Parts: sequence; C-alpha cells; structure tokens
Amino acid sequence: MTTPRTVTSATADGIRIAAETRGSGPAVLLLHGYPETKAMWDAVAEALAADHTVVAADLRGYGDSDKPRDASYAKRDMAADQVALMRHLGHETFAVIGHDRGGRVGHRLALDHPEAVTALAVLDIVPTLHMFENVDREMATAYFHWFFLARADGLPEALIGADRETWLRSRFTGRRHDGDALPDAFDEYLRCFDLDTVHASGADYRAAATVDLDHDRADRAAGRTVGCRTLALWGAHSYVGRSFDVLATWESYAPGVVGQAIDADHYLAEEAPDATAWALRGFLAEVGA
Repeated sequence: MTTPRTVTSATADGIRIAAETRGSGPAVLLLHGYPETKAMWDAVAEALAADHTVVAADLRGYGDSDKPRDASYAKRDMAADQVALMRHLGHETFAVIGHDRGGRVGHRLALDHPEAVTALAVLDIVPTLHMFENVDREMATAYFHWFFLARADGLPEALIGADRETWLRSRFTGRRHDGDALPDAFDEYLRCFDLDTVHASGADYRAAATVDLDHDRADRAAGRTVGCRTLALWGAHSYVGRSFDVLATWESYAPGVVGQAIDADHYLAEEAPDATAWALRGFLAEVGA
C-alpha cells in the first residue's frame, strides 16, 4: 500500500517552495538534482516513510516551486528556502538527503544551519569547490553542461529553450548503467522544464561557478566543516565513482564521513532505489536521525 502524501508549500522572501510529505517519525528532507524535481525520490521516499516523516521538496527554480528570473540562486539562499519550509512544517531539526544539485544545497545547508541538520547524505557528488579546482579533460567532457549552463550571455537559454525535450533527454541518455531507459518520472520532469526553469537552472549553475565558490573558499579559510554525521553514496559506474576517492575527498569537508558505492550510474536513487534506500535507512538508524 502506498503511503498517503500531502502536497504543501511555504514562502520565504517571496519565493514559494513546493513540497510533499508522507510518513511519520523523525523528519528527513529530500532535495533533487538537475534537471529533475522532487518526483525523483518517489521510490526512496516510500521506503523512508516507514519510519520517518519524509519531505520531498522542489528547489527554487525547479518543479512546482517559484522560478523568479531576478532572484539569487546561490546555494546559501536555496538552503535558506528549505530551512523556512521545514520550520513552516514544524520541523526545527531534520536530516537532509540531497542528490546532485540538491546535494550541493544540502552541503551548504549543513554548514549554514548546523543547529537544524541532524545528519547529511550526499548522493553522487564531491564538493563544488573540489570539482572546480580539479578540472581536467575528462571532467570537462563528462560535465560539459557545468560550463555551458554557466555562460551569462543568454546562449544556453536560447538553445535549450528552442528544444527543451531534446536537451532533457540528453541529460539521461548514456547515464544509466542498466541501459538507456528514461526515468519513470521523465514526463513529470518535462512538464516542469519550462522556460522559467531553463533560466533559473542557468542561474543555479552560474552561482555555482561564482558566488558559491566565494562562500566555499571562505569556509575553507575559516576551517569550517560539516559538523553532523555525513554519508556519501555514489554510483559505482558514474563519473564521480570512477574519478574520485569519494570518501577521502569528502573527509576534509565533513570529517568522519562514511559511505559506499551503489551499483548504478549517476541517478542512483532512480536506477537502484532499493539499494539506495537500504543504505540511507541504515545510516539514519545508526546515527539516530
């Protein structure tokens, strides 16, 4: 039987953040990646809802959340949105699980709001600063969209906006270890991938290449690291899994990090939801979150 869901939202600084909740117990916030929405978590959220209150949210600029073109898409501001959402729902403390862009928002959330975050899990990423400081040919090829979307001349918006479905399909094709099938939620992603999301997601990537790096470097200079228990999961067949010693990389950003590879590519929560949920539930139980 599927756990009942409640559609909800909260507004912070004039930006409405859309979410859905299910289950009961300690609160867990799920944050999606690019170019997805909260729908990416469907199977994992159902498993976590057995013993948690699960909140799956759309980041600002994505899904059914507001997508203002004149707003900041710094991860600091995107993280603050989610704190406001959780407080609106009555959760002063909660665990955070983020994939891809959502993992980067989760990382910033744990740094800026340590009083709120009981545990952090990041899926198939290494820290943004480390990525930009270790660019090589393989990274620039596998993650070419980082540099394309970060252009501030309007070219990405014009080209993607001319054929949004083709671009969206390209983000999944060749990034699934068990074949080239599109994710189950692809139609939902396409519904939400409107021109406002095209513009907002470009701003998200531009922030990652500019102001987010300023914030990350300031934290490094101050010796500020993630203080809560941290789990890193990565796809055994993903670029991240092939190219980094993930735990060693995260160790200087989140001391004591633990983690493991999942038999999947980048979209592990959709390609291998059972294994991903099992690892997450085990971690949350171990840390009491």
